[in-house]
Amino acid sequence: MAAGSATMAAISILIGLVVAMAIASAPLAEARAFFVFGDSLVDNGNNNYLILSVKILARNPPCLISVPELTGQRLLVGANFASAGIGILNDTGIQFLNIIRMYKQLEYFEQYQRRVTALIGAQNTQQLVNEALILITVGGNDFVNNYYLVPFSARSRQFRLPDYVRYLISEYRKLSNGPMGCVPAELAQRSPDGQCSAEIQRAAALYNPQLTQMIGELNNQYGADIFIAANTRQMATDFVRNPQAYGFITSKIACCGQGPYNGLGLCTVASNLCPNRDVYAFWDPFHPSERANGIITQQILTGDTTYMYPMNLSTILALDSRT
Repeated sequence: MAAGSATMAAISILIGLVVAMAIASAPLAEARAFFVFGDSLVDNGNNNYLILSVKILARNPPCLISVPELTGQRLLVGANFASAGIGILNDTGIQFLNIIRMYKQLEYFEQYQRRVTALIGAQNTQQLVNEALILITVGGNDFVNNYYLVPFSARSRQFRLPDYVRYLISEYRKLSNGPMGCVPAELAQRSPDGQCSAEIQRAAALYNPQLTQMIGELNNQYGADIFIAANTRQMATDFVRNPQAYGFITSKIACCGQGPYNGLGLCTVASNLCPNRDVYAFWDPFHPSERANGIITQQILTGDTTYMYPMNLSTILALDSRT
């Protein structure tokens, strides 16, 4: 959120244990540029271009790091700046030697705006950014790849969990996550009976309400419903608890992985691979499958107040088109 005043006017979606969005004026019929910031949930391959980094395999070329892709008219559709392993805090993901931390993603966004300005001029660039949809998904790694990374981690010795959550929110404001304790990686490492990790779930339960409260405070500050919070934790919990109701055969075992629940390590050519990823709620030890992400996306677009605060994305876009 520190990438210039234009960003604050855009539609922002902050996906962590809760998601959030912001809105500005643009005719509904016109396509908006789309900018993506965050971690492995939305990294479409940027880390594949980094040496000594956690890799994300993508079917489409990345929009940020692949410089030839980020030229000419392609600039005008938006860009993906996300990088697997990053968090709100700069010390999150220290085991990954080369990742694009959030501050650097925002610096790249500033560079992007300068390149677009050279193409279409400053006024048109400001309009493009003001009317854009911005997705930010960050926060989960600050727990699983920081606070809970190792027993007696530096952050867990520095903060009690409630205080750590408040610290994360305060840092997030300077710039929410799914059911972290239920992903196959946590089941494999922390669950002897296949039940969600109570401690990781407690972190999510503390984090979500405070992020939603922050979104409300930001809307009050700007005098309009610019930001929206989407409770992706609740969305995912629905199919984790009752996978068959959503057409999945399991929400405990990942499609690709190894060890208990296929929850250890990364998805590689040596991993176990399921025959049909569409019937698995999780693709790998940490990430929902494409079909599961489709369920979450539909709730973001049309979900009721059980999942969306203060309204869903379709509603805020429709209201914006009338202003």
